[in-house]
Amino acid sequence: MPFESSQATGVNRRVFFRRGATGIGVAALAQLLNQSDSAGAPTPGVGGGLHHPAKAKRVIYLFQSGGPAQQDLFDYKPMLNEMNGKELPSSVRGEQRLTGMSANQSSLPMAGSQFKFQQYGKSGAWLSELLPHHRNIVDDVCFVRSMYTEAINHDPAITFFQTGSQIAGRPSLGAWLSYGLGSENADLPAFIVLVSANQGGQPLYARLWGNGFLDSRHQGVQFRGGTDPVLYLSNPAGVSPLRRRAQLDAIAQLNRHQFAKELDPEIESRIAQYEMAYRMQTSVPDATDFSDEPESTFDMYGEDARKPGTFASNCLLARRLAERDVRFIQLYHQGWDQHSNLPKQIRGQASETDQASAALVKDLKQRGLLDDTLVIWGGEFGRTSYSQGTLTATNYGRDHHPRCFTMWMAGGGIKPGMTYGATDEFGYNVTENPVHVHDFNATLLHLMGIDHERLTFKYQGRRFRLTDVHGHVVDDILA
Repeated sequence: MPFESSQATGVNRRVFFRRGATGIGVAALAQLLNQSDSAGAPTPGVGGGLHHPAKAKRVIYLFQSGGPAQQDLFDYKPMLNEMNGKELPSSVRGEQRLTGMSANQSSLPMAGSQFKFQQYGKSGAWLSELLPHHRNIVDDVCFVRSMYTEAINHDPAITFFQTGSQIAGRPSLGAWLSYGLGSENADLPAFIVLVSANQGGQPLYARLWGNGFLDSRHQGVQFRGGTDPVLYLSNPAGVSPLRRRAQLDAIAQLNRHQFAKELDPEIESRIAQYEMAYRMQTSVPDATDFSDEPESTFDMYGEDARKPGTFASNCLLARRLAERDVRFIQLYHQGWDQHSNLPKQIRGQASETDQASAALVKDLKQRGLLDDTLVIWGGEFGRTSYSQGTLTATNYGRDHHPRCFTMWMAGGGIKPGMTYGATDEFGYNVTENPVHVHDFNATLLHLMGIDHERLTFKYQGRRFRLTDVHGHVVDDILA
C-alpha cells in the first residue's frame, strides 16, 4: 500500500478511538501516531514496511552550500585551458539564461582551471590536485558528472534539492524519510542536522530541514558545536533528573487533557518530543563525547576533528550517529560561492573538506557500515566555464550554472569505482546520461526501500511527494 496520510483522515480516526474502549483505543491511537511506548521503543514509519528490500539503512549527506566548481574539482576539461581567454561560443550557450551578475558582461571569456588533474585508482577517475585525500576513495565512489537542476539562484536551488520544490514550505528530504520509515533509535531523533560553524557564504535556513506540512516530530534537530550541542536540552541549575521527570509527567497530563478536547495530533507529537528530549539528555552527551576515540581516528579525519563545529568534527560525529542508527544525518558546509578570487577561495574550501570527506568513507568501510550507509557529497548547482568578472593570468571567478555539475555517492547500494554521465568539452552542457534533481532523489529513496511515487501525503486536497510528479530511478548506478 502507498505511504499516504492526511490530517483530516488522522483526526477522524482519533475521534473514533477516543469514543471507543479506553484501553484498546489508546493503544491503537498510539500505534497510529507512531509514538514510542513509555520505555522508548523505536518508532515505525507510516507505511508499516518497505516497498522493496532496502540497500541502505541510513544516509549521511555532505551538502556543500554555494555550488562547488566542477571544472576545478572533478570534471577535467583540457579544452578550457587550451581556449583560455577566448569567447564562449554562442552555439554552446544557446538560449540558456544567465544570472544578473554576468548577463551584462560585454564578454564571456572561457576560464581554464589553474589546477592540475590526474587519474587515480583502478577506476581511473579524474581528480584535481585540490583533493589529495579523495584519491584514496575513488574506487569506493560513484561520480555523477551529469547532474542538472532548474534553479539558477542559491535559495531556490538549495530548497529544490532539499525539498523537491523551489518554493519554500515543503517537507525536507530527512523529514520525508522520518515520516516514511520512522526511527531505529528511540533515544535520538531520526533526522539530525550538523552545520559547520563560523562559515561565511549564502545563509542557511531552518526550513531546509523543516517538516513542512508533515507532523512536527519529523523535522530535523540541529546539533551545534561546543558543550551544549542541543539548545535548552540540559536541565537548569537546581533541577534534578527526578524533578524534571515529575515536570514532564505533569505537562503530559495537561497535554492529554487538551488533546481530549481539541483532537489536535500536534499535541500528541509535543508529548513525544518532550519525552525524546528527556532521553536525549543522556544520549546526546554520549554521542558527542569523542574522548573514547583513539588517536588513529584524528589522524584519519585531521586535527580539525578535535574542534567541535568544524566540518571534520561533524563528519566524525556523523559516523558516531550512524553507528547509533540515526536514519538521516545532514551536514551543511558553506562557502563554495566563488564569483571572484576563485583560485584562492576554492583552495581553502577544499582544504577544509577533502580529508574529512574521504575519512568518513574509509571509516565507515573499515567498520562494516558503508555497505548499508549511503554517503552523498555535492552542492545545489555548478559553476560556469566562463569567467565572471575580469579574467587574468592568476585569477578568475565563476557564476552559477544549473545545466551541469558533479556530485558523488558511496556505499548503500551504489556501484563503486564508477563515473556516470558526461559533459561537453567546454563543461557547459550534459551530453550523456543526464540526472535531474528529481531523478537523484528518486534514486536515494529507492536505495532506502521506498518507491518515490508511493511516498505521499495528502494536504489541502492534493497528494504531495518529494519528487512532485517527476523523477526516475537511475538504475545504471545501482549495485
